[in-house]
Amino acid sequence: MPATFLLHLLVLLLLSCRAPSPAFSLPPRPPVRCHSGDGCVLSNAYGAWSSDRDDCPVAAVAYPSSEAEVLAAVARASATSARVKVVSAFAHTIPKLACPSNGGGNGTTTTLLISTARLDAVEVDAAARTVTADAGAPLRAVIDAAEARGLSLAAAPYWEGVSIGGLVSTGSHGSSWWGRGGAVHDHVVGLRLVVPAEEGDGWARVLSLRRGDELFPAALVSLGLLGVVTKITLSLEPRFKRSITYEYRDDSTIQDDFAAHASRHEFADITWYPSQHTAVYRVDDRAPLDASGDGVNDFIGFQATPIAATAALRALETSLERSKNVKGECAMASAEAAAKRLVGNGLKNNGVLFTGYPVVGYQGKMQTSGSCAHSPAYDLLSACGWDPRFHGLFFYESTAIFSPPARFREFVLHVKRLRDVAGADALCGVDVYNGFLVRFVKASVAHLGQPEDSVVVDFNYYRASDPATPRLSEDVWEEVEQLAFVKHGARPHWAKNRLVAFDGVRGKYPRWAQFAAAKRRLDPRGMFDNKWSDEVVGGEVGRSKGDGCALDGRCVCSEDRHCSPGQGYYCRPGLVFSEARVCRYSVSQNQ
Repeated sequence: MPATFLLHLLVLLLLSCRAPSPAFSLPPRPPVRCHSGDGCVLSNAYGAWSSDRDDCPVAAVAYPSSEAEVLAAVARASATSARVKVVSAFAHTIPKLACPSNGGGNGTTTTLLISTARLDAVEVDAAARTVTADAGAPLRAVIDAAEARGLSLAAAPYWEGVSIGGLVSTGSHGSSWWGRGGAVHDHVVGLRLVVPAEEGDGWARVLSLRRGDELFPAALVSLGLLGVVTKITLSLEPRFKRSITYEYRDDSTIQDDFAAHASRHEFADITWYPSQHTAVYRVDDRAPLDASGDGVNDFIGFQATPIAATAALRALETSLERSKNVKGECAMASAEAAAKRLVGNGLKNNGVLFTGYPVVGYQGKMQTSGSCAHSPAYDLLSACGWDPRFHGLFFYESTAIFSPPARFREFVLHVKRLRDVAGADALCGVDVYNGFLVRFVKASVAHLGQPEDSVVVDFNYYRASDPATPRLSEDVWEEVEQLAFVKHGARPHWAKNRLVAFDGVRGKYPRWAQFAAAKRRLDPRGMFDNKWSDEVVGGEVGRSKGDGCALDGRCVCSEDRHCSPGQGYYCRPGLVFSEARVCRYSVSQNQ
């Protein structure tokens, strides 16, 4: 067991104690790969979707570099009744939002994929304090352009390897209950999108929307279902600095003090490690421009990782899973937490090393990170840890959004009860990654944004390479998932989660009818629909159940065959939430 701990700790320390050096890292592969005569295939950055693991074949791919070219591409597709979807140069969305196939036949006959990889211009208006970016513009390029003009973007997701169009359309966010809040779409003041039209109007048209327009709330978080977003204008603020300190506390009061923490600190978050009874409070506020410090947020999980190291860690984790070695998994979790604490979770006081708190730096260097995402292709030593080409990390990412905040309090209490019943070791799986990351977003004007101030909880955990393979503590994580989305009515993040998290999602958004009306108005023929939207928007999640469907999150079990009775996993009630149905390991079917 000590060897397991030390291996994991050594790898993490090697990663976090070196200066960021893009030349050492292989950039992510492009999401679209085409083969002469065989068409093209779309995949996400993880190499597998959450709803299924099938490839997404497409008949044609367009790479427009201007709005006029987007308009022409949509018009051609509209004239031929093709299915159309949009993908960026990054494709970090976990559900199959971007796949234009309707799931029938080979899916390649009437589909068009529009890539925004070349639609990436950025223009800052310093006088108006706005930045207008093409939909495919990388978040990092937008932030850097603003900072170069003495301005800052107040909100951003923690991972910077995303496009502006993608992050706005899926409701991506940072963390804040202050001002306009932590969701980027709530800082949008205008956008343009191309929508289908009839033949008399040239088969496609451009819509320009500003805050206050009737269709603006529907277009903010549109999931790619209304048309193709081409440009987004965001409000900016005068450039500012931030000061970050991580405070480690016992988790005994997290359910009672999370709201006060969010109210007290502008960019607060909390990382909860339930197996270790520890909560890490991020004390994160603005600092004066003349405050000393040129810090950088280079989160340890988003740094380039030696390919051999991530392959070794994945092999170790898989071995522990197969042998049901809970203690070994807990040793990995302890090593992860120890390494993060030692190196300030990737914060660097001078851009190179962590030397102590507080870490002070400009907003553009502190608000987001992802150094593994922008690297030249000539070095093959390192990559993002989840790059599917190198058999590294492979995990589920569940994100539950609770409102009113009191529901999060009850969720925490139920998870603590589950910890008491199942044992703290049963929760080590989430602590191997990043525990429960707790963030805060404000009520939004977007129809598919949050209807009131909310608490967002992210948790990652092991995903087997074979969808028919059960996981260690399978029942515990299925119960946590159902506690969140069923018992406490949490809403799923649109760009994350297993398919089961979206069951009943329409009833969780009070303005769903307004969004649906806008969709019928802008895309009456369903050009931008796909199999995923048919299931989720159409309310068909989990209706078709096959053998083993619960193991990969495609259904909630109601019969043993939905688990894996051949491997000793049977459908059983939850330990705390008795209405939950989970796949639990048992040496006998009668237990």
